Amino acid sequence: MISLDDVRAAAARIDGIAHRTPVLTSRALDEATGATVFLKAENLQRVGAFKFRGACNAVASLSEEERGCGVATVSSGNHAQALALAARLHGARATILMPEDAPAGKVAATASHGAEILRFNRYEEDREALLAALVAERGLVPVHPYDDARVMAGQGTVALELIEDAGPLDLLLVCVGGGGLIAGCATAAKALLPDIEVIGVEPEVGDDVKRSLEAGERVRIPVEPTIADGQQLPTPGERTFPVIQERVDGVVLAADAEIVTAMRFLFERLKTVAEPSGACALAALLAGRVPGAKGRRIGVTISGGNVTAERFAHLVSAA
Repeated sequence: MISLDDVRAAAARIDGIAHRTPVLTSRALDEATGATVFLKAENLQRVGAFKFRGACNAVASLSEEERGCGVATVSSGNHAQALALAARLHGARATILMPEDAPAGKVAATASHGAEILRFNRYEEDREALLAALVAERGLVPVHPYDDARVMAGQGTVALELIEDAGPLDLLLVCVGGGGLIAGCATAAKALLPDIEVIGVEPEVGDDVKRSLEAGERVRIPVEPTIADGQQLPTPGERTFPVIQERVDGVVLAADAEIVTAMRFLFERLKTVAEPSGACALAALLAGRVPGAKGRRIGVTISGGNVTAERFAHLVSAA
């Protein structure tokens, strides 16, 4: 289990490298939800997503010998970009496994940071087995997108900064993929504000964490298409799930159409761009899927903004 001390150590380690992203507010958003809402704009983070925090903390924690071996991961895009940049900044090489259907913009951005990219079929191949084989074959150091204590601690700095800047919160909404962000954020939030409620948000067709919490153990679901590509995972992380079980109060869902509505709202009312996974937590709030939200001070993660102009326009114009 990671602790608040781990999150604070990560904050010190990435200080001056990762951006301290702004907290956005909107009267229109407060009126639409009946709450006082604070958006943590990780779409404005380096590489356009919160993932840089965890990747940077993980690479910065490695010894010189480990960095010399090179690092590897498997990711649909945001962690791929994050690790590629973090490795470059620390003088290490990065090898990234990316799904064949990963958004083209994320693939191009990852390559621009100098990473070697290997493609795979996310619907037919086991991503964890592929990563393990790559690490064994090349002697690389794995930096898992979420199932790594250093990554979780780095992601927890999102909630640490949000609470420092926005003040006490009653509720924190966090988008959930593998669970690294919510595990880190719940750790920081619950330590700083013991009475806070922490709720995760998943896409409807990617509800592995919700099902796992209900079952009391990690369950595996089929990976089905959703616009929220960063949340297309079959099962929660082995290391993140125990943290989620202990520190997260529940998970709600958001439909793809609701995610697009949130993307449009952010663009039109707050003049900010979020990718589908990045808007998932706000989508659930706007759609009324979060019980007891009205009248409360709510923090919401806008976890990423890595979407091409063409895809963004296609999604919002089709809504």
